[in-house]
Amino acid sequence: MHGSAADSLIQAKAFQRALLELLPLVEFRERELAAAYGISLTQCLALRLWAEERALSVNDLAARLYLDKSTASRVASGLETKGYLVRTRDRQDGRVVRLEPTPAGHRLRGRIEDDMALVHAELLSDFDPEVRSALTRMILRVVGSFSARVRASRGTCRVVG
Repeated sequence: MHGSAADSLIQAKAFQRALLELLPLVEFRERELAAAYGISLTQCLALRLWAEERALSVNDLAARLYLDKSTASRVASGLETKGYLVRTRDRQDGRVVRLEPTPAGHRLRGRIEDDMALVHAELLSDFDPEVRSALTRMILRVVGSFSARVRASRGTCRVVG
């Protein structure tokens, strides 16, 4: 390898190490907060998606959270049992079942997001506002780069590049 390719590989490995240190910590913090409200982290993420999209099918949920259909179905069923989602028929295609957040689901999602925002504000308080903004932009670019290499549809996910 010549210099720039070797440097690029070294940087990629450092990035990988940083992600592998960050992701379990983020998941732990988010899991602990979601559990305080009696739901799982995946259920918490699902509620956020349902609140943003208004109504999603189980297949839509699976694709958006990179889950298999059976896991997405269990997530939805758990939230429905707790009264946070309700099943409705699609207006254009009565065969399609959509799940929508109930008022209780919206309230719970709002409380969890507010609490998460307070935690993140505290974690980022040592950084200048410009750095916080730049960090957010960079993370969103990384998310875009990662998601461009994954195809998720109809309850299955696969890497494409």
